[in-house]
Amino acid sequence: MSQTADPARPVPPRPVLLRAVVHPWHHDHFGHMNVRHYAPFFDDAVYHFWTVAGLPYATMQAEHGVHTVSARATTQFVKELVAGDLVVIDGSVSRLGKKSCTLALRMHHADTGVLHATYEVVEVFFDPQSRAAATMPETVRARLAELVID
Repeated sequence: MSQTADPARPVPPRPVLLRAVVHPWHHDHFGHMNVRHYAPFFDDAVYHFWTVAGLPYATMQAEHGVHTVSARATTQFVKELVAGDLVVIDGSVSRLGKKSCTLALRMHHADTGVLHATYEVVEVFFDPQSRAAATMPETVRARLAELVID
């Protein structure tokens, strides 16, 4: 049974979106987590962002006829990770446009709080019927505006 998040529920300024563990298979020949493995962690966190924000994909699709697609993603690698490290990803909205928004995510070590990577992703609102960018619905904009952190 699908559950709709309560958009009136307060969301912390930088809610936790994902918790994960670095495994040996994430390593490259240098002995640390390879670049290719950061993307799935951050991508999964983006999916969780919408539900945490009270805007699950199913709701946006059913009520507004849109969902989002990632148009650009930039990862900044700060400190290497190794097998056994526990990570926490949090996020916020950093920019609102007419048809898009930018999310700012951070990957921290769960035990130490040390920053390991950041991820900036531009999410474009998308009409699956026309297969084109769509204007952000006003109720979605209002909810996201509450989550903007400079």
